[in-house]
Amino acid sequence: MNLSADPHADFPTAFRGLALRPGDGDLYDTARALYQGRAADYGAALIARCADEDDVATVLRYASARGIPVAVRGGGHGSDGHAMPGGALVVDLSAMKAITVDPETRVVRAQPGVLLGELDAAAQRHGLAVPAGTVSTTGVAGLTLGGGIGHLMRRYGATVDNLLACEMVTVDGRKVRADEAENPELFWALRGGGGNFGAVTAFEYRAHPVGPDVVAGQLIFPFDQAADVLGKLTAHMATAPRELGLLAAIAPAPALPMLPAEAHGKPVLVLVPVHSGDPATADEVSEPLAALGRPVANLVTKMPWLQANTMLDAVAPYGKRMNLRGGYLPELSSDVIGILLANIAAAPSNPGAAANVNLWCMGGAISDDVAEDAMAFSREGAAWLWEAVSMWDTPEHDPEHEQWATAVNAAVRPHSLPNGYTNLTEDLGADWRRGVHGSEAKHQRLRAVKAAWDPHNLLRFNKNITPASAE
Repeated sequence: MNLSADPHADFPTAFRGLALRPGDGDLYDTARALYQGRAADYGAALIARCADEDDVATVLRYASARGIPVAVRGGGHGSDGHAMPGGALVVDLSAMKAITVDPETRVVRAQPGVLLGELDAAAQRHGLAVPAGTVSTTGVAGLTLGGGIGHLMRRYGATVDNLLACEMVTVDGRKVRADEAENPELFWALRGGGGNFGAVTAFEYRAHPVGPDVVAGQLIFPFDQAADVLGKLTAHMATAPRELGLLAAIAPAPALPMLPAEAHGKPVLVLVPVHSGDPATADEVSEPLAALGRPVANLVTKMPWLQANTMLDAVAPYGKRMNLRGGYLPELSSDVIGILLANIAAAPSNPGAAANVNLWCMGGAISDDVAEDAMAFSREGAAWLWEAVSMWDTPEHDPEHEQWATAVNAAVRPHSLPNGYTNLTEDLGADWRRGVHGSEAKHQRLRAVKAAWDPHNLLRFNKNITPASAE
């Protein structure tokens, strides 16, 4: 390549990892691939795949000395594609994948390149699980820094509720630790404030006994029963045990033999229960769910936790073009149900496209066990979390999917709370960012932490928190 055109021709020779530039062929193309397929339309100027935290410090010192904004890539699962912006310098942490599990203390330590499936597998060797996400290709770094919700949240809380400490490299290359005793204000912000403050190089979690078996699966209801079944869920879940996690998805019908061929790919309601308590009592939980309607398929059964926590992989393929909108609901009202059902019926249907609406039931530990102001992650008032996802294959269909996502958001937003879960929606603008972590006091506190650790906002490729000193 023409080095004279390389904006990072002076990149430090002390960097021991892999420095990839446009023109480096398959290695570069593989490194820039993200979960969000639209990110492949652009290319980073330099992808610095770090071998260790010393490499991370080298890149950040280089960037800080020159005032160069930096993007950070962990698992690359963020829906915005912020991990690989066009023309950017990227600190790539995906090769840092060490995991340790202490079965005595139940402390799990993971580097930022670890994926959820890898974390689950390591913890399950000791009969443990870290409450985390639901798709095995999700990176634990972005998941954690945004909050972390999943099948275990009603029993054990969000991922950040189980985060014990972070090790971080600052924008000027210093290595620091953040926990309740050391840099506690930074630790407060890291639990939900995203990658705004530094590059986290290790996470320490509290794990819990789970499995090896749970009772989980799918209850599939025809679309014409969806409104009725969804309308009954709030009352049903009000008395459900914490051990029961529940996702309600309005999604294309899978090609199952018990479903008529003409129904395949058409919208159905799928309830996805995951009962992590005593399997002997699971029927008492799952059978009343089935009785909420007349399911055409009951696929709920005992299975390993590792299998249960990959059930959603099939609907979250890596590399599809996508739009994602979401937020918190104070209630699952008939108005909201009607809006969601109408919009899913109007979703784009071009070849290779799929759209679904997910409703995650909150309550239990994630809602009741941690004070709203204990960390940046907000959950106050949230009874349900909604997300609307569309996926497709080619750029010419971008406009119709963007229009659909915009329409869904416009219809549901008046019924949503101002706070929300940053990971399950694309960035919705400055006003949204101001309220997504909760109160104005929390927003200003985050801005103060940002000013302390990244005063020049070099880490701006994210759902950005502007430093308090910025206009």
